[in-house]
Amino acid sequence: MLKAFKEHIELKFPELLREHFLIACSGGLDSVVLASLCKELGLQFSLAHCNFGLRGNASDGDEDFVRTLANSLNSPIFITHFDTLGYVNQHKVSVQMACRDLRYTWFRQILEEQQISLLLTAHHANDNLETFIINLSRGSGIEGLTGIPEKAQYLRRPLLPFTREQLEAYAQSNAIHWREDSSNTDTKYLRNKIRIDLVPTLKELHPTFTENFKNTLHYLQQTNTIANAYLEQLKSELFVPHEDGYKIAIEALKGLHPLTTYLHGLFYEYGFRELDNLEALLDGLTGKQLRSNSHVLVKNREFLLLSPIHKENESDFYTIDEGVENLSSPINLKFSEVSERLDNSKNIIYVQKNTLNFPLTLRKWRKGDYFYPIGLNGKKKLAKFFKDEKIDVLSKEKVWLLCSNDKIVWVVGMRADNRFKVVSSAQKILKIEIT
Repeated sequence: MLKAFKEHIELKFPELLREHFLIACSGGLDSVVLASLCKELGLQFSLAHCNFGLRGNASDGDEDFVRTLANSLNSPIFITHFDTLGYVNQHKVSVQMACRDLRYTWFRQILEEQQISLLLTAHHANDNLETFIINLSRGSGIEGLTGIPEKAQYLRRPLLPFTREQLEAYAQSNAIHWREDSSNTDTKYLRNKIRIDLVPTLKELHPTFTENFKNTLHYLQQTNTIANAYLEQLKSELFVPHEDGYKIAIEALKGLHPLTTYLHGLFYEYGFRELDNLEALLDGLTGKQLRSNSHVLVKNREFLLLSPIHKENESDFYTIDEGVENLSSPINLKFSEVSERLDNSKNIIYVQKNTLNFPLTLRKWRKGDYFYPIGLNGKKKLAKFFKDEKIDVLSKEKVWLLCSNDKIVWVVGMRADNRFKVVSSAQKILKIEIT
């Protein structure tokens, strides 16, 4: 196996021959064999072990074992302890999901702090089979049936071509010891049930099942590569860059057949899974929207607008005290007193300073907002103003309003309010500009 592993690394993971990397090590067979193989090849790595505190003395025993292993391999080691059940109660997730969230957050922290670019996990061919069956049982497109990726961002999985039986044979022939997690035999967990009950039955039905499955996975991956190449070409034609996202013509989408299949392929990577809702959006009213965990899709007349969801850490309400000259957040504004007024533009307005009540505020628009646009007679609802200016739904959410008390002074970057216009050069004039 060492020879096969060496050839696999040289062919698929040459970066591991040059870089120091991190190995996630639980102390179980898979990660211990991975660390041992890397050591035999003379690769440079550190170990990272998580103690989730779920099995009492057994968890502490795993930690001690990995410490000893790191010492025998002459490898640096990182160890952390988690209050896993506390995380479960706080975030209302399963224990398995909590462990995943906690460990990968910690792994990324190590990579950043230690300036290490790659993390190796010990997923192998049996894990691929279990993942395939799980996705098959839940209902999946081809992307869920192509197996665990060998490379994904900072992750590398060099053991995927090898079965657990191969790993165990290598460990036994090289007198490599490992820790057994008793929970691995508990069939209340889906993966364990598949591994213990289902896979042996499949192998009984066909003696070469494991090898056949690897071939099937390879063919599916090839087919997926071809399909993705076509979808990327289609996206380059249909997805027109628009602000920080895309604008997609609805009629062009409706011309694709079978429609649901294309919608799945085009929007799956953005987190949209409910195809019925996605198809209904095409005929929905302007303003109707769908949200995934990462993106929002909005119907805007004859287009769909696709944009990432920005997780704002700041409030949508800001105050500006009198005397402030420069504002850098949430937008860049400059305030200066001038002796004469020039014409307003989209980026510069002039206001009569004594009409303002400080502190001014910056906020997003709300339903029912109105102002008195310069150049028009009377007031106008902001929603109607946006419609007349052909401002789409997503763009409206990004507009800032500069206000004095509850009165809008400026729809920033668009139109000033008539109530604050300069009527006398004898009074102080405030110039406000976007910088």
